[in-house]
Amino acid sequence: MNIPEYILIVASSGRMLAQAAKNAGLKPLVIDLFADLDTQCYAEDFKKLPSLAETHLKPALGYFIDHYAVGYVIYGSGFEYFPESLCYLGSRLLVLGNLPDTFVKLHDKPVFFSTLDKLNIPYPEVCFFAPDCAVNWLVKPMQGQGGLGIKRYHPEDCAESEVYWQKYQAGTQHSVLFLADGQDVQVIGFNTQWTVPLSESQEFSFSGIINSCALLKEQEELITSWLRKLAPVFALKGLNSLDFIQAGDKSFVLEINPRPSASMQLYDADLFNRHIKASQGQLIDYLPHTGYTGYQIVYAKQDVLVPEAFSWPEGCMDLPESRVICRAGQPICSIIAHQNGAQSVMNELQIKQLNLIKGFYPHGI
Repeated sequence: MNIPEYILIVASSGRMLAQAAKNAGLKPLVIDLFADLDTQCYAEDFKKLPSLAETHLKPALGYFIDHYAVGYVIYGSGFEYFPESLCYLGSRLLVLGNLPDTFVKLHDKPVFFSTLDKLNIPYPEVCFFAPDCAVNWLVKPMQGQGGLGIKRYHPEDCAESEVYWQKYQAGTQHSVLFLADGQDVQVIGFNTQWTVPLSESQEFSFSGIINSCALLKEQEELITSWLRKLAPVFALKGLNSLDFIQAGDKSFVLEINPRPSASMQLYDADLFNRHIKASQGQLIDYLPHTGYTGYQIVYAKQDVLVPEAFSWPEGCMDLPESRVICRAGQPICSIIAHQNGAQSVMNELQIKQLNLIKGFYPHGI
């Protein structure tokens, strides 16, 4: 398949994929919920929607098909909440990445965990009814992303629909970014990620990730063997990531994100074009990434109004327009750092975040 000139990006936030498409020499058209300043710079054209619901998506999709004759789409985050919209997208355009059926199947938690059982892949205990013992259980949404909606289980809480329960597993949080061609996989890298408590009900929100992971070679090989089992079962294609917990010498799978994830930004191996190629059944050799890169979301500590002509420090991305109000607990922007050492990356991210917060809250919070 020839890589198309125009390519449609649809996600809750389209900046990462638009930037990657632009760097790959393509002309990205973007549908997302924020229309951040940098997204607008990378995009040939864009549409900002209030949600990815099908009723909002249809007219925007129609606009791009009519005006640009676009035929291909790559989707990012946000369809976890609107799988029917992804199916509609797949009915109008050729999806590069996992097909909507694969996406839906991976978010069917009983199917996913029963598949792990069949393949003898360990995961923290789950159940689909409220457990009798409340100690060390989490409540998780059936369809969610970035840790949103995950909270500790309290029996006195009202029972919610569309949730499941998972035993809390202590350990370090990791992911592995990989390409798949429907049958085989190609590991891009292992990462360490961390969360931040935004509120009592948002204790496990995704905060940041670095392409550094203190796993032994045999542990990496074991997880890679799991990916090789999972790829043909779910017909995985393109860029995916698998989240897991490392507890001593034991690894426990949490979920597969069947789309390009934030960790894509940690590597410089032309992953956008390779995502397209893998979607068409071709895995391309590449030179290993050098150095360390970290990515972190900066959340608002309290409501903040983005000042007019705010001078964003170097390394800031996902930049909201002036006069936008970022509510407490919502992202203000994200930051990225690249160094020769992992600890240097973490130090730089901390300094960048502190300086940014000082710019927004000069009188403290």
